Amino acid sequence: MNYAIIAAGEGSRLAQEGVAKPKPLVELQGEPMIGRLINIMLRCSAESISIIVNERMTEVREYLESLDLPVPLNLVVKSTPSSMHSLWHLSRVIPQGKFCLTTVDTIFREEDFKGYIDAFETDDEHDGMWAVTPFVDDEKPLWVDVDDQMTITAFRDKRWDGARYVSGGVYAMTDKAFAVLDECIEQGVSRMRNFQRALVKTGLHLQAYSIDKIVDVDHAGDIATAEDFLAD
Repeated sequence: MNYAIIAAGEGSRLAQEGVAKPKPLVELQGEPMIGRLINIMLRCSAESISIIVNERMTEVREYLESLDLPVPLNLVVKSTPSSMHSLWHLSRVIPQGKFCLTTVDTIFREEDFKGYIDAFETDDEHDGMWAVTPFVDDEKPLWVDVDDQMTITAFRDKRWDGARYVSGGVYAMTDKAFAVLDECIEQGVSRMRNFQRALVKTGLHLQAYSIDKIVDVDHAGDIATAEDFLAD
């Protein structure tokens, strides 16, 4: 499995709330968030890891360049206007085939992630598998509509009667998605959620995989919440 991490945000909210370290280097259980993700990916049979950081994150870039990994590390240093644009730059270095993308501040249990990756690696029916969760932690969650077979039918900004899941910020897909991504860029589409809508509109078959809890680290108080979650 190939993996990719978006770590191109500036972490401005954490900085405003007194967190001195860049978000990717904030430690959880004594390990930088980005290092934790990399190590989990390595334990989940990583063949390559592609990461994008913004041009101002010199500390993060230096940290990544200091790593001695057993698989190729494709590092992109680029400031982008959105996660969708970050993925577009990553698409130029991610090897062909299946891959899994996550944002650096998405926190999940390793055993849950492994089960999700195993499910996607053995799936021959779908073009992508989205990690979804009934646990709503995001300030502006992306709601995921599914049918009885957990096929994704729509991505919505607002909750509706019967809504069960929100996006967990972890996306496994095939490189078929890159053609849709290129079209989004050419048409001036912005935001990752609009790219996800385009995938469904184009007819790609996306499956939802439910994980009971995934949390984000957006604020200083979220660090302790993430620590407690992982310690459970």
